[in-house]
Amino acid sequence: VQLQAYGGGLVQAGDFLRLSCEDSGRTYSTATIGWFRQAPGKEREFVAAITWRGGRTYADSVKGRFTISRVNAYMMSYLQMNSLKPEDTAVYYCAQRAVGLGIPTNPNPTDFDSWGQGTQVTVSS
Repeated sequence: VQLQAYGGGLVQAGDFLRLSCEDSGRTYSTATIGWFRQAPGKEREFVAAITWRGGRTYADSVKGRFTISRVNAYMMSYLQMNSLKPEDTAVYYCAQRAVGLGIPTNPNPTDFDSWGQGTQVTVSS
């Protein structure tokens, strides 16, 4: 499984960005996809996840602002980020769980097996 995240950039507070995650694996259509982020000096934290059937879970810090989606036919996942805040500044990663597993109650990085390289999101105040 190979994942590639892209779409980051430098924006101002209140702006929006859409991150994309391209998955080249054959198991994508039956896998849960997650987005995580890691700010400098901090641990990697959960942002959002979506199952192959479209079930979604969000971190409290992004609820109402971020939307995760996927298009299985294109093996693509997306993270629409609106009303960005400076505290959203981080490197964002997409990841895939083992086939057939849903979204854990409290998702953490160890729940996901395959990772793409991150994309930097910087939000200025």
